[in-house]
Amino acid sequence: MTANLNRRNFIRNSAISGIGLTLGAAHTSFASGPTPVKPVVLGGEKAHTGVFPSWPVFDQKEEKALNDVLQSKNWCRLGSTKVDNFEAQYKKLNGAKHCLATSSGTSSLSTMLGALDVGPGDEVVIPVYTFIATYNVVTLNYALPIFVDSDIESFQIDANKIEPAITKQTKVIMPVHIGGSPADLDKILSIGEKTKLPIIEDACQAHLAEWKGKKVGNFGLGGAFSFQASKNLNSGEGGAIITNDDSFAQTCYNFHNQGQGGRVTGFNPGSGTRGTNLRLTEFQGNLLVAQMTRVVEQTNRRYENARYLSKLLNDIPGITPAKLYEGTTLSAYHLYMFRYDKSFFDGLSRSKFIEALKQEGIPCSKGYGMINKDAYVTGLVKNKHYLKIYGEKTMNDWLERNQCPQNDKLTGEESLWFFQYMLLGSKTDMEQIAEAIRKIQKYAPEIDKSL
Repeated sequence: MTANLNRRNFIRNSAISGIGLTLGAAHTSFASGPTPVKPVVLGGEKAHTGVFPSWPVFDQKEEKALNDVLQSKNWCRLGSTKVDNFEAQYKKLNGAKHCLATSSGTSSLSTMLGALDVGPGDEVVIPVYTFIATYNVVTLNYALPIFVDSDIESFQIDANKIEPAITKQTKVIMPVHIGGSPADLDKILSIGEKTKLPIIEDACQAHLAEWKGKKVGNFGLGGAFSFQASKNLNSGEGGAIITNDDSFAQTCYNFHNQGQGGRVTGFNPGSGTRGTNLRLTEFQGNLLVAQMTRVVEQTNRRYENARYLSKLLNDIPGITPAKLYEGTTLSAYHLYMFRYDKSFFDGLSRSKFIEALKQEGIPCSKGYGMINKDAYVTGLVKNKHYLKIYGEKTMNDWLERNQCPQNDKLTGEESLWFFQYMLLGSKTDMEQIAEAIRKIQKYAPEIDKSL
């Protein structure tokens, strides 16, 4: 152990001082590069001298799309055509048999859980490292969300820990392709096949991401996508479901349209016992068609820039880009996720590292936290409806089941993000991100004192 620590310290100190290393090619380019100038926080010049691309990207195509709907006076999807056209194009883009547009990514998940009749007494297995919507759609049905710990190297759900989380009450396994990179689908699908449980893919951040050449969302019973303003395909709000199951597609349509299966609403109730209105508007549908003219090129640019950035950051000790699983043939890179080890930065805290990057002109975030320990989630044990359904003992046991130590480590000390619009920039932008981090590393002790 002592030998390993000494070696790590030698590598760090050698890299920071600019000494050429002979311990492996991983550090050579960083160590042999130019000595970084002072960071902004110490009176130097900004590493990022330009401006990252703004988001969203639009032109006259989007203006025409919105005006066409406005002038048509057909603003609702029922009995109209724009959303139908979007669904046809989006299912083709994803290689899916069916697409159903919804009012949000959250609505897509809610629709699929509704179609599966998830309710009180059921459990849904979800990752702990995710946006809170993944949790909310489960609790809105008064089911129990069962958190699974993170694979710290990928930020994804640890597929090896899914099966131990399954009980007789488990109704659905709902992995998330967080940040736009696929979860370990081979392992997850094998668990679904073994347990005969449906897999619902939360692909809300993963537009056009691929696993072994096939678009995510096609592997489980259904896949959910979001078109919220920050997403790689954007209509302000909006969502979609893709599925290759005819019956499931129809059940989802019924549920999202007040239980009524046709392309209109009527005065009489529909089929089933539950439904709601989660429809997309014609404005959003036509806006998405315009936005889709750019999405393939933008996806490829993000992927290429992310790969280049990873190559640069892999040369910086203490910075570790999130691992992509072997089956990943394309990541959407809605988020560029990486880990920060402050021991390679003379103990500079993550928050000060983020602030120093910000002053270099580079936005950065620590990302999601320990949602399983947040009061918003832990408060469920005292929710009167849950206590009525499950009882105090079951709710307290549920809280104990949701311990996720690897995620605690990841989110408490290491996790960092860059944002998707940054990856629409140039190779120079990526080089300047790496240069900023090198500057911060070299001058970490002085930065620590100044911030």
